[in-house]
Amino acid sequence: MKHRKVGNVMTSDVVRVRETTPFKKVAALLAQHRISGVPVVDDDEKVVGVVSASDLIARQAQDGEGSPHHRWPPAFRTTAPGTEALTAGRLMSAPPVTVHADESIAASARTMAEHRVERLPVLDEEERLVGIVTRRDVLQVFLRPDADIREDVIRDVFVRTLWLTPLEAGVKVTDGVVTLEGRLERESDVAIAGHATARIDGVVAVDNRLTSRFDDSHLRAAQSTTHGVADRWLHRL
Repeated sequence: MKHRKVGNVMTSDVVRVRETTPFKKVAALLAQHRISGVPVVDDDEKVVGVVSASDLIARQAQDGEGSPHHRWPPAFRTTAPGTEALTAGRLMSAPPVTVHADESIAASARTMAEHRVERLPVLDEEERLVGIVTRRDVLQVFLRPDADIREDVIRDVFVRTLWLTPLEAGVKVTDGVVTLEGRLERESDVAIAGHATARIDGVVAVDNRLTSRFDDSHLRAAQSTTHGVADRWLHRL
C-alpha cells in the first residue's frame, strides 16, 4: 500500500541560517519570507537547531533593551556586557525535531503534534537538509477527493490485501469518512480491512460495519500460517 511521502509535499527551496548568523539577520529573513522559523545548519548542511519567531520574541522580552546580558546577574556573565554577539547559535532550539523525506505524511503529522511544532526540517538519507514541511503541507493529504480515497480502499485493501473482488464489500466515502459494509468470510478479515483502511492517505475516520461468516478470533495462534499475505501485512501495522 502506497502512502504519500514527506518528500512529495515538502518545500525544497529552504531558507536556512548558520550558527553565526546575527539576530537581526534572522529576524529579517523571517519577515522577508513570511515564515515562522528557520533551520540552523553547519558547514555540512546538517541541521543543528531551529530558530523560530517565538525564540526571537522570547529573547527580546528577556533582555529588555536588547543587550544579551541585560538583567542577567554578574555571576552568570561569561564576558563583559555587550561584547558577545547574539546569534542563531545562541537563539536556536536544539536538538532539532526533524523528519526524513521518505517518511509518510501521517508520521510527520504525529511528530508535529507530539512536539507541538508548526514546521519540520526534512533530511535525506545522509542526514542533510533537503526541505521543509509545514502543517499546511501535511493537511494537503486530507484534501483528496472522496472518489480517489474510495478507489484506493477497494484496490489496496480489498483486492490486493484481502484478495477479494470489489463486489464482496461496500465502500462509501463522505468527507473523508469511510464506511465499510458487507459480509466477509472471517472475523480476522474484518479487523484487517478496518486497520488497512485507516492507513489510506486522506481517511479521516473509518465506520467499520463489516460482519463475518466465521469467527476465527480464537485461532490467532494458527493465523500466521493459514492466512498468508494478509496476516503478515496486519502484523506489520
